[in-house]
Amino acid sequence: MRSRWRVLLVVGAVLVVGCSGPTGGPAATGSAGGASIVYAKTDGGTTFVRNYNVLGPATDKAPNMELVYEPLMRVDYGAGGVVKPWLAESWAFAAQGKQLTIKLRTDVKWSDGQKFTADDVVYSLGLPIEKPDFSIAGVTYKSVTKVDDSTVKVVFPEPSYATLNQFANILLPMVPKHIWASQNLNTWTNPDPVGTGPFTVGEFKPQQITLKARSDYWGGKLPMTTYKIIPTSADALKAQLLKGDIDWASASWPNGEKEYVAKDPDKHLYQLYSNGGAMSVLFNTAKAPFNDVHVRRALALTIDRTAVVTTLQRPGTEAGPTGLSEQLFGDWLDPSYKGKVQKVDATGAKAELAKGGWTIDNGALVKDGKRYQPSILFNADWGWGNYADILINTWKQSLGLQVKGAGQPSAGYYDKQNLGQFDLAAASTGGASVYGVYRFLSSQFLTPIGKSATLDQGRWNDPETDKIIRSMERTDNVDELKTLGKQLQKIVVDEVPFSPIYNNFYFIDINATRWTGWPTPEKFDSIPFAGMGPDTIRTLLSLQRRGN
Repeated sequence: MRSRWRVLLVVGAVLVVGCSGPTGGPAATGSAGGASIVYAKTDGGTTFVRNYNVLGPATDKAPNMELVYEPLMRVDYGAGGVVKPWLAESWAFAAQGKQLTIKLRTDVKWSDGQKFTADDVVYSLGLPIEKPDFSIAGVTYKSVTKVDDSTVKVVFPEPSYATLNQFANILLPMVPKHIWASQNLNTWTNPDPVGTGPFTVGEFKPQQITLKARSDYWGGKLPMTTYKIIPTSADALKAQLLKGDIDWASASWPNGEKEYVAKDPDKHLYQLYSNGGAMSVLFNTAKAPFNDVHVRRALALTIDRTAVVTTLQRPGTEAGPTGLSEQLFGDWLDPSYKGKVQKVDATGAKAELAKGGWTIDNGALVKDGKRYQPSILFNADWGWGNYADILINTWKQSLGLQVKGAGQPSAGYYDKQNLGQFDLAAASTGGASVYGVYRFLSSQFLTPIGKSATLDQGRWNDPETDKIIRSMERTDNVDELKTLGKQLQKIVVDEVPFSPIYNNFYFIDINATRWTGWPTPEKFDSIPFAGMGPDTIRTLLSLQRRGN
């Protein structure tokens, strides 16, 4: 849940589609039945921790909390990344984008039977303001008040049309005031969570969680009665999928098309959905030597992107220099960057180092008598070690620079990244628009090294970037947004706060022996990625038991 650079999450072309949203929630499809669906989680270690305090400071959390807690809105990736209703029924901006009035659904109940009301929303949205350490979604509004039992008003310090998608973030969930307000949120583990989502916790074991489907879920009747979560490894997952022991997972499978899909194209599904961004090298710009653009440029010029995608067996997915998915944002890209992939240029890299007064001596960067021996942080649970090695080898061969590998399991990786305790980090970008991809570069999320960052883990602090991002937030004019987006692209390419490596995807592994009706990359209105909140729920609601 602490991975803010992923997520997450969110893609698309238009930031805010109009100032009010359509009504309606997920369609209720599928027949009822006493069936389970089994999800295998590859990035959570070998055991689970019963901690459903989604906003608390502890790093170890229970998985799939987004099936219990829901946000107000969702992002429809299939429709180009537009924001659509979820617990919110509709909304409207006023006061030139400084006020947002949100109308709530009136048919939502918490899983303990109490009604979901505006009081819960005021409490939930107010937590990040009252307790900034709990602002894990990086909110930008300054106050929220109750208008009536089903209406709230949110006030922003500046016009904020583009920031609507923060209310679609699973890291800004609605929680029940009648339970949460009396707890010490710093220490409470919330073992029996009450949410608006379609599941409650049934049985919790360290190596298997069974969630029970609610019979009174506002979004409709689920076709399964339980949702089981088991931990596994990326290697074990392949055998489990082939044997049909599990139904669903979210993991990259290099050559999955041949090793898995080809064995049973009807039931073995391996799907890739662009997340709008790229796997990248993130520079810690708050510390030397990566506070120097010449060093950042030199390392970006000596990343062998083709070698990485070849190792991953995904040829042709090298990222462009902007870090924006050309598939999703082709109309928003500066033409000078379209179709371009940065090649290894050792000569250019050495020239950049020389411009900055840097030399490389015995494997270290040297300037003014100081030596720097950088390391690269990566998530060892996700198998990133292979391509971290490629980067390390390329920097050594091209520049003579020796970069150390610093693999960490997921919890340690996110802790170090958020606290700024790294030199270089292999990290993921993505977002529900060009603004959504680049928003993390805003200094409004800047914290000192040692204090957890909500978004800006690379500690980027650039007035020009801030000015453009603020301008994007203040307008809903698409042409103006495109112009501003191109200005941000130029900053990313020239100043290199991060260096894109390959296009980033949501990887979906499905064995459809028991369940059918899965979305496909060719036709989808939700991405079947476990961990995407409303999209995950919509996927589950759309399934049918095979043969029914």
